[in-house]
Amino acid sequence: MTTALTIPEAAPGARILAFGDYRPARIVTNDDLALSVDTNDEWIRSRVGIVERRIAGDDEGIVELGVHAAGKALAGSGLAPSDIDLVILATCSAESPMPGHAAQVAHRLGIEAPGAFDLNAACAGFCYALATASAAVRAGSARNALVIGSEKMSQWIDWTDRSTCIIFADGAGAAVVTASETPGIGPVVWGSAGDKYDKIIIEDRNSFIRQEGQAVFRWATSAIAPIAIQACERAGVKPEELAAVVPHQANLRIIEAIARKVKASNAVVADDIVQSGNTSGASIPLALSRMIERGDVPSGAPALLVGFGAGLSYAAQVIQIP
Repeated sequence: MTTALTIPEAAPGARILAFGDYRPARIVTNDDLALSVDTNDEWIRSRVGIVERRIAGDDEGIVELGVHAAGKALAGSGLAPSDIDLVILATCSAESPMPGHAAQVAHRLGIEAPGAFDLNAACAGFCYALATASAAVRAGSARNALVIGSEKMSQWIDWTDRSTCIIFADGAGAAVVTASETPGIGPVVWGSAGDKYDKIIIEDRNSFIRQEGQAVFRWATSAIAPIAIQACERAGVKPEELAAVVPHQANLRIIEAIARKVKASNAVVADDIVQSGNTSGASIPLALSRMIERGDVPSGAPALLVGFGAGLSYAAQVIQIP
């Protein structure tokens, strides 16, 4: 005997209602770093494009950073905590592997009994989490989802290692996703290059992050633009129709190389790395939230999100700016 399952009515699409961001108060400039490592402002700017970065305080962990950003996104969405039934937190810099951080963020925001889990796709994490939330909403598994990227990279940095301490930083960004009659989050194009897993790595709990910068640079500047273009094609959006291109804020030279190859001639290209550094899975929502607040991009226009990094993992999708 076969029994048919009852499947909830699926939503035709999902869209983002609001973004939120949080940057720790402490600013570390290039000149500050030059006091402890062999570097200088010109050297850092010319290689990675960073001028300053934010570093979290001792009392600010993944949960605290995430609460600030998610609370801001929730307030901007017009929804109440009781409306949220799924929370996904993307991070690769957790202080400990257990318990997860998503449920803790939800509890502090007054969200009761949501589905909640952490996701680690490193610098592509927010795009992975956004795609997962969109799929859950469209499938009827969730009504409204809170998607967070929260990173405290500073706790995994050797501050005497010039190759990493000049790059990474802390922060969080978030978005609220809801059902929509028309799609506002395009199909994700995602994948991985696991043969290159050791190019960006933290080997164990007693290690610091290390990366092969030139190998990552070559991979990102050659492999990622085709993924971004494919995401545009799947969303039915031409590159010249994009209002914004928001790559992971890894390195200003990488960002500019990807933007050139995508040929989004009318788009504003995110350059939040200059003031915020590389915040891994938090960098895309941090950058886009700031662009929206400054009025750099119009509501309703398409934006291309492109995440890539350790794993090596990558993901891209086109969204409609809330």
